[in-house]
Amino acid sequence: MVVFRLGRIRTPQGPGMVLLLPFIDSFQRVDLRTRAFNVPPCKLASKDGAVLSVGADVQFRIWDPVLSVMAVKDLNTATRMTAQNAMTKALLKRPLREIQQEKLKISDQLLLEINDVTRAWGLEVDRVELAVEAMLQPPQDSPAGSSLDSTLQQLALHFLGGGVSSVAGGALTPGPACWPPTPPPADTLEMVSEVEPPAPRCSAGPSPKPPVAEGLLTALQPFLTDALVSQVGACYQFNVGLPSGSQSTYFLDLTSGQGKVGHGVPDGTPDVVVELAEADLRALLCRELRPLGAYMSGRLKVKGDLAVVMKLEAVLRAMK
Repeated sequence: MVVFRLGRIRTPQGPGMVLLLPFIDSFQRVDLRTRAFNVPPCKLASKDGAVLSVGADVQFRIWDPVLSVMAVKDLNTATRMTAQNAMTKALLKRPLREIQQEKLKISDQLLLEINDVTRAWGLEVDRVELAVEAMLQPPQDSPAGSSLDSTLQQLALHFLGGGVSSVAGGALTPGPACWPPTPPPADTLEMVSEVEPPAPRCSAGPSPKPPVAEGLLTALQPFLTDALVSQVGACYQFNVGLPSGSQSTYFLDLTSGQGKVGHGVPDGTPDVVVELAEADLRALLCRELRPLGAYMSGRLKVKGDLAVVMKLEAVLRAMK
């Protein structure tokens, strides 16, 4: 129960018996249990022109009763509209096949986007489940796209000869009426030598990217400032699971000075110990994964106060 005495808010009361002064106190009851609502199915157009009837089921709970009363007038309506807007924006950017195959991934993204808005209202969304009711119109075929694919196939056949046919499983076999006979071996060798030089550039693309476990220091250190230390004020220990099965330990100390990050355990006792895989750490640093979503999906394990872990959002925003 949120009580107002002469218009001034007091500490939340209850559950149980609460003493109120007649004509002086007013109150509002707040239900802290987990509740659910559904976003009614609505017509949406996907990126490839398909028209779908899509809805969603949302489970939420109030974690701060004072904010839920003070920050928003109609909490249920505001949350429902936020969920519907987030769902519309997410599906407009995706083709039909991706929507059908990656419903769980889209639901996790909706969960993060809705929580970004509703946390300021004292409300946290626990679960979002996307429901594709029906496909009202199939995707629109693009003549320009198919023409472009055909042109690329013909160019590949012309420059690479039979090599493309073998790679693609015989799907790109040139017709005898369209193309001249196979050139002599000398010409073939000369053409392959012209195609080969770009190959090292392709294979060398990922090499400048160091492994996340080794590049953690260089990735975070330039962004540590006094303002970030005063905003976060916590010490973290990261136990990073490597693909080889071993584990590497790092620390991020944002308790004094400009903060520091390093290999091994911190000098003092960390406020929070975070366990996650190397791939998930890379996703966090690249802002492809949010701390709350990683925790709720089980990809991030926490030993300590979860609220302190959520302060890592400030570090990720600084890196942006």
